[in-house]
Amino acid sequence: MYMGYLYLTIAIVSEVIGSNMVISTEGFTRIKPTLICVFCFGLAIYMLSLTVRTIPLYIAYAMWGGLGIVLVTMVGVLFWKQTVDAPTLLGIFSIILGVVVVNLFGKTH
Repeated sequence: MYMGYLYLTIAIVSEVIGSNMVISTEGFTRIKPTLICVFCFGLAIYMLSLTVRTIPLYIAYAMWGGLGIVLVTMVGVLFWKQTVDAPTLLGIFSIILGVVVVNLFGKTH
């Protein structure tokens, strides 16, 4: 079970890196950022496939998607100088709350 969470963490981090590299690819016209992007997305999917061996898909996917959105938003604000408004923050809070509810009260817990 613990390895599943390690795999999931790697999946989330690599997905966040890949998502942020999309900006640097400039429409996939720059080779180095494009290769990093493709590698990170491939690694994310592979790690998610290892994750679901020990963690139910609905929990793993909720965490992967939810935490990925939160982290991509945080990186966007910190590194890409993007701005978020109150509705965006409310939505992100709702995502976090949803991930917590799934993990605390999901059928397998």
